[in-house]
Amino acid sequence: MPQTRAPGASARLALLLALAAAAVPATEARAGDAALDRLVAAYPDFLAGHDGTTLLWKDGTRMPVSDGRDDKSFRDKLKSPSIRDQLSLPYTRGKPTAVPSAEDDPGRFRNIAFFDKMYGDCSKGGVEGRLVKVPWLPKSGGGSVRVTPVNGVADRLRAISDELDALPPALKRFAYPSAGTFNCRVVADTGNRSAHAWGVAIDINTDGSDYWLWSKGAYKNRIPWEIVEIFERHGFIWGGKWGHFDTMHFEYRPELL
Repeated sequence: MPQTRAPGASARLALLLALAAAAVPATEARAGDAALDRLVAAYPDFLAGHDGTTLLWKDGTRMPVSDGRDDKSFRDKLKSPSIRDQLSLPYTRGKPTAVPSAEDDPGRFRNIAFFDKMYGDCSKGGVEGRLVKVPWLPKSGGGSVRVTPVNGVADRLRAISDELDALPPALKRFAYPSAGTFNCRVVADTGNRSAHAWGVAIDINTDGSDYWLWSKGAYKNRIPWEIVEIFERHGFIWGGKWGHFDTMHFEYRPELL
């Protein structure tokens, strides 16, 4: 019988690389990396898995989760966050029991490459053409808003609108009219892209809202918890839970919930 020759070093290396490439899909989530696990689970239409250092998209794109900088300050993370940075501050779901500290801003770290790939780059016209119009508290005359349909954001906002519209007038008056949704802009104090630039954020009525740059003193909030609870149940985080508080602001960030 002819003998089968063992593969050479180069062939073995090629085989190992091929096996590693094939092993990355959804089963790739590693134990002990709960933040990345939640990220993958939150966006099933786009993300296939991770290996602790690389995020794998379903189209085959590999995106590093870290920029290799372990000494970044809070300001650095606001201006140029990695994917790990954007997951580094936990968002606590439920009614707040304390005022957030100055650097407790879960959700304000946003990696531009990650969100641009998922929702489009607004500076190149990649977002606005996909936006859909959603009635906003139509029974109360709240008009309409434009948001992305990606990840079901528009459908979730419709459901939120229906629930808000059913609240007593004294509560729902804080929710309408909307102060804005899509806006291709950066955040004033960071220079990093706003969640509004991807069509995943909404600002509610400014008349009952408070913002840290408007405030001359300590934390302030007038938004009823009943409104916040509805948004959180549909995957939206609230800017009222930030040290740099923005109580009118809600954005779709299911990985933090």
